[in-house]
Amino acid sequence: MALFRRRRSADSSDSTESTAAVSAFWDAWPAVRSALAESVESDAPASAEVSERVSALVKAIHPDMDWEVGRAPQPQGGLEDLDLSPDVDPAKLLEQLAALDDPSKITGSPSYALTLRPGASEEARIQSERWSRSALEDAEWRFLPVRPADHEQLSGTVRWDDHELDLSHVSVSMRVNQGTGKIEVGVYHPDNMFLSGETRQAVAEHVTLLALGEDEYVRWIGKVASLDERPLDPLPPTSMPTVAKQMGDLLGGTDGWVTLHGRLPLQGPVEILLRHPVTRRDFPALALFVQVLVPYSDADSDRLPQETSVVALADLEARLSGILGENGALFMQQTVAGQRMYVYYLDPDSGVLPEFENELMDWPEGKVQLRTQLDPKWKQFGLARRPYIRQIGR
Repeated sequence: MALFRRRRSADSSDSTESTAAVSAFWDAWPAVRSALAESVESDAPASAEVSERVSALVKAIHPDMDWEVGRAPQPQGGLEDLDLSPDVDPAKLLEQLAALDDPSKITGSPSYALTLRPGASEEARIQSERWSRSALEDAEWRFLPVRPADHEQLSGTVRWDDHELDLSHVSVSMRVNQGTGKIEVGVYHPDNMFLSGETRQAVAEHVTLLALGEDEYVRWIGKVASLDERPLDPLPPTSMPTVAKQMGDLLGGTDGWVTLHGRLPLQGPVEILLRHPVTRRDFPALALFVQVLVPYSDADSDRLPQETSVVALADLEARLSGILGENGALFMQQTVAGQRMYVYYLDPDSGVLPEFENELMDWPEGKVQLRTQLDPKWKQFGLARRPYIRQIGR
């Protein structure tokens, strides 16, 4: 096992402190859950004592974090999400069909949601994900690490500064700012003329957040503005996720991966597969850097894998991916001179690392080497891809 080397990171002390804060939150949860549920049922704020206690617990996890409680958002499923397999329980299928008309009919659906609000802070978003993944089992509550999109609210009303606004009358415009690589959104409501500038801006941001959710808002939106007039090419706010995805594809243009070819001195041809674009918010739980060096024996004249080694490497990669699931992801692979180097990031709290390691132990084509390091800021990935930044663009 000497080949498998672990290093402590300079960030490990911060991780320990945040872990303690997360544990303290869940230790306190039984004492505050009932009061928070009552505040949702009564549509009134929780008592100052309870609110202050929850705020203190949340701020201990990260000082930039906020929180809110409300009704649990219901799944936004469609016909494509139905389980139509031959052996499906008819009662379950009827329940799914009923849920399309009324999602609240889903059996066992939680009533309440406690949502952390990391905002634009990447570090806070990392901690909110750790908090959510370590949540206690509670049939009545959902614990959300970030505010999700909620299109149901976009067809309802909202009260703002004594004005009741029907959000179903909202229309939006979207355009890409090539200079910033972000999307600019304009939000129009017929009642804008009756609202103060501050209220109009708050409503515009609220609509955009409901349409996209907090993660996509931070990832793609550079500017939100209230509009005096209806856009020339108006869009319903519910279309914003699809349009943002299309615009994001135009900005990134790589569908998540880049393949590069080159030559390294003394080593020969090199093939590189690189995840791009990728942000820390895409994988907030993945903080454990894992580098794996895998030799292969069936190589061509350029010492790149061929035939049996190509198949064996692909099979190994599929097995590792199956083991990791949502607890890890491949970020980069480099193939050169008889060896393939992989860069993975894992969720350090998932416990998946030992099984991941075991899958590498019986590799038949040479001695595998593995190195791990806590790296919540992805510094090692930054160093690994630095030579290729100019080729892939930022």
